[in-house]
Amino acid sequence: MIDDTACPTARGMCLFLADYGAALLGSGATCIRLEKNIDRIAATYGMHAEMTIMPRHLHLTVRRDDSDEIFTATTTVRTSCISFNVNTELSRLSWEIADRRIGWADVDGRYRTIVKDIPQNPWAVLALVTAANASFCRLFDGDGIAMLVVAVATMAGYYLKQQLLGRHVDVRVTFMICAFVSSVLGATDMLFGMGSTPAVAIGTSVLYLVPGIPFLNSFSDLLYRHYICSFGRFIDAMVLTACLSIGLCGGMLMMHAGMF
Repeated sequence: MIDDTACPTARGMCLFLADYGAALLGSGATCIRLEKNIDRIAATYGMHAEMTIMPRHLHLTVRRDDSDEIFTATTTVRTSCISFNVNTELSRLSWEIADRRIGWADVDGRYRTIVKDIPQNPWAVLALVTAANASFCRLFDGDGIAMLVVAVATMAGYYLKQQLLGRHVDVRVTFMICAFVSSVLGATDMLFGMGSTPAVAIGTSVLYLVPGIPFLNSFSDLLYRHYICSFGRFIDAMVLTACLSIGLCGGMLMMHAGMF
């Protein structure tokens, strides 16, 4: 345990952990990771944490083991883009607290630095997403022309997604617009008869929008019996999938492709 002189009060710890938990959930962490990290930090400082995790809120109570000092806080989960960097660094911070017994001042300073989350180079991310989606096209037996079409469709759609989200456009509207643009560009393979796998080009042109992480987190929460969060995340993922489908169908309808 860290020396008492370096320990925060139950109030200070509760407020810190509530903010920490909100940032961790907002960055795409599962409920079980949140529980383990918060329990690890609280135990290191000789405290016990009880929490109720909801889709949009976190209710947390912290009690010192050696006294009757207790404090409760409720915070709103941050609505931010999923960030593996923030997720990983916040988890690493919990282990550094437990293993290295770093002081409270250092803990708070490290946390403030992590949550600032210096964004990755958007052009590098755009290039990697484009390459990954073109690779998916090849994985589904798309030919070279289809891969090229998918790369262009992905680049245009993902760049538009970056711009729209950067301007705080609703994520559901963003998904519909991006799926529409990508599907229209993906349908050019069929429209001009350039390759032998036009259907693959259309189908894979919007794969970069599939909300895989919310689906996986929903399943993880289900396994660990966080049923409310699991259901909430599943519904969010289904709504985004529906928006993606609306945009895709709109693009195919306009280009007279596929079932339209």
